[in-house]
Amino acid sequence: MDRKKEFETLKQEYREVMMDDNQYDSYKKAIHLAGGKGKMAKIKISMGAAAAVIAAFFILPNVSPDIAYAMERMPVLGNLVSVVTFRDYQYDSDRHMADVKVPQIVVDETEETERDSETVERAKKTAREINEEMERISEELIQEFKENAKDQEGYQDIVIQSEVLTATEEYFVLKLICYQGAGSGAQWDYFYTVNLKTGERMALSDFFKEGSDYKKAVSDNIKKQMKAQMEADENVIYWLDNEDIPEWNFETITEETGFYINGKGEIVIAFNEGDVAPMYMGCVEFVIEHEAVAEILKK
Repeated sequence: MDRKKEFETLKQEYREVMMDDNQYDSYKKAIHLAGGKGKMAKIKISMGAAAAVIAAFFILPNVSPDIAYAMERMPVLGNLVSVVTFRDYQYDSDRHMADVKVPQIVVDETEETERDSETVERAKKTAREINEEMERISEELIQEFKENAKDQEGYQDIVIQSEVLTATEEYFVLKLICYQGAGSGAQWDYFYTVNLKTGERMALSDFFKEGSDYKKAVSDNIKKQMKAQMEADENVIYWLDNEDIPEWNFETITEETGFYINGKGEIVIAFNEGDVAPMYMGCVEFVIEHEAVAEILKK
């Protein structure tokens, strides 16, 4: 059976599973969340078709063994990894709100693929490392929230969610979205790019020839885009060539700068709020132009 027919068959099996009222309510809430509505409207999220498939069939609550079985059998884009909700922490009072769903990457050891056992083992190791990092980040934010919640005078919100940005035969990208509000709010994101052909997590340097000054090439292209955007729209501001506060100016990306590979195979550099622009600009991203780095990219 080809992949398309298999998917349709399993989708039908999933639909035919009977749910009780509570399970159906959980299902509707999950679908509602996947659309970026409700409390998550505080964070601007755009989900493509691939992300929607995984959100609908892999991040839904494990509401019953039958439903879980149907979900687990769904083909995963990339044929190696999927995403599930590892921890769900909710808190809502007059002053404090937490909407936390910590994701976890799961490696499918039973999927029949062309990948060898070494690739699968590397993918499992990569998944463990990424999951541990996401758990640590989430736990720190939750503990800070709980401590602040003891103060009955203040207000605070925290939201932790995730989004699958890319799911191709070659790359899988998961974005961990963190929001914290207390008077004013701030969002910061973490990106995890997995090479599905090797099972390894990718660093930005992995895409460039050894010894190349990729940071300068990428940074110069970002500056070019910043200038073009500011010239086109007076409301767009970046910390660039600012003589009054030169220490704020964007000079270069670093090893810690966020990045990911989009569905077209392009490198996207991502900055958190306030990193390279005023907070009102939010999190900003730049798709690096191919011609700016073509000569130093690995083939």
